[in-house]
Amino acid sequence: MKHLSIAVSLLLLSACSMPLLALAQQESAPDGPLARAMSGPPPGFGHGPGHVPIPGAPGLPPFLHGIELSEAQQDKVFAATYAQAPLLREQEKIAFKAHAQLRELAASSTYDDAKAGALANTAAQAMATISLQQARLEQQLLAVLTPEQRKQAQQRRDSRPGPRRPQSATGD
Repeated sequence: MKHLSIAVSLLLLSACSMPLLALAQQESAPDGPLARAMSGPPPGFGHGPGHVPIPGAPGLPPFLHGIELSEAQQDKVFAATYAQAPLLREQEKIAFKAHAQLRELAASSTYDDAKAGALANTAAQAMATISLQQARLEQQLLAVLTPEQRKQAQQRRDSRPGPRRPQSATGD
């Protein structure tokens, strides 16, 4: 059971660390910042399975695509989205480092299950922090929307393909 838990943690961490690999491969400009400075969403946002970037809406979370935002709303979305980038980046670095150390430990002749568990927990905690921050951001962005825009966002969410929440037997 312990090995299954570690395997599931590794699988989840691998899937969630794909944006890190893309960031790591970007080249830096001579003065330090990324050559393609923040043209898309911040690290860790909107890069899940099945995510397809929509032209004309760079940097917007998927649930806002197709919703007409005022300039003031766009500014608030931008500010909230990019305000979380440093925390996400830090947590992604922690998760990536723990995952790399766990892989090294698993391949070494001096495997220590307690240390492997601690590394897996560190990676899982970082991923949990990222997920929580993304949920907070979604709530902040929904608060920026008008009631009609929130309804549009909900309709888009309901019509989106993929896993859905189970319907109750009473049809709620």
